[in-house]
Amino acid sequence: MPPSTPRFLTLADVAEVLNVTVRQVYALVRSGDLRGIQIGGRGQWRIENAQLEDYISRQYARANSHEFDDEPADEDVTTDH
Repeated sequence: MPPSTPRFLTLADVAEVLNVTVRQVYALVRSGDLRGIQIGGRGQWRIENAQLEDYISRQYARANSHEFDDEPADEDVTTDH
């Protein structure tokens, strides 16, 4: 019986999971942020399911470490009254 989830995903599959474009996934692979393998003579990319989950975990960790970076700093705001 084959596994319920495939071991390898296409760039389109990964794009669907992450809700981004295939070009964005390709850029992640080319930059090394997301590990993938190139197969066949036409250079098709495949991402192992475990690598995708690892990437997602790293992104959560990164977001948690910068949790307050996107919030504006408290500033002393004065008004002209």
